[in-house]
Amino acid sequence: MLSAALIYWTLHGISPSEVAHRLSVADPLLFTASIVCGTAIFALRARKWETILEPVAGKLPFGPLWRATAVGMMVNNVVPARAGEIARAYALTKEAPVPFATSLASLAVDRLFDAIVLLLLAATAVLDPALSNAETLAGRPLSSFAMGAGAVVVVLLLGLYSLVFFPKQLLRLFELFARRVSPTIEERGRIVLETFFHGLSVLRSPGRFAAVFGWTLALWLLNALGFWLAFRALGITAPFSAALFLQAFIALGTAVPALPGFFGVFEYMSVQGLAIYGVGQQQAATWAIGYHLLSFIPITVIGAYYFARLGVKLRDLQPAPDAAG
Repeated sequence: MLSAALIYWTLHGISPSEVAHRLSVADPLLFTASIVCGTAIFALRARKWETILEPVAGKLPFGPLWRATAVGMMVNNVVPARAGEIARAYALTKEAPVPFATSLASLAVDRLFDAIVLLLLAATAVLDPALSNAETLAGRPLSSFAMGAGAVVVVLLLGLYSLVFFPKQLLRLFELFARRVSPTIEERGRIVLETFFHGLSVLRSPGRFAAVFGWTLALWLLNALGFWLAFRALGITAPFSAALFLQAFIALGTAVPALPGFFGVFEYMSVQGLAIYGVGQQQAATWAIGYHLLSFIPITVIGAYYFARLGVKLRDLQPAPDAAG
């Protein structure tokens, strides 16, 4: 319902024929380069995942990581509630000797680094003279949104590092609770948690932390480049810092439950974010619709191919508890 409401709100008053016309006269080379960037980020995400998993799974080949990443994004694009994260973790277990819980834990680390880098890049964008701290969004200063995002990242870091450095204490608390419910739950839960903690090993090494940070930075800079190239293709004169800000702003919106592919939320957040830079609703909506649809197709097709090739079924994305070990 939320996505449908946002689609209606975003497209209300927008001329479909005008959107089609603007897209038809867009620079095809710039738009193609934009979509190449938007698809290549998933290869960087797979490479980043390799670094995250190396302490617990050894040096994994790039192929299975890439295929699992493509499958996960495809499922996110066709199934609601971010089911693609589970699909990505499960798809890797089909080709690599990585327990499901470890694979899933590594994705928590993956998303944590995303949040940190997106926040830092958005803060850099706020410092650009093109976007003053005096600007407001929904009646609130942009600095308040940055502070709120920073608080979330701090909480996530504290939570994950508590799992890394105090696993025995947390396991003991779980066992005390689970023992009152069922010995079976206690045993299975302990195995899953131990495997999950093991998957967070990358956070113990400063050097590996820096490497994952570097891959994450490269990923989001490439994604921002894709946004900016699509700006240029449609004649939007917003600076590169607008792309840095907009991708973080969109990520904030897509954190809530939405339609598959984040349709509605993506368009709404794009229009609201670009309005800060003086981009009109019609032009912003054209960018959002064009970029979203064209970037949706390649990774969805690639992921669907690997999904079928690996023999994954949607019903497989709810593995039995004992399979996690």
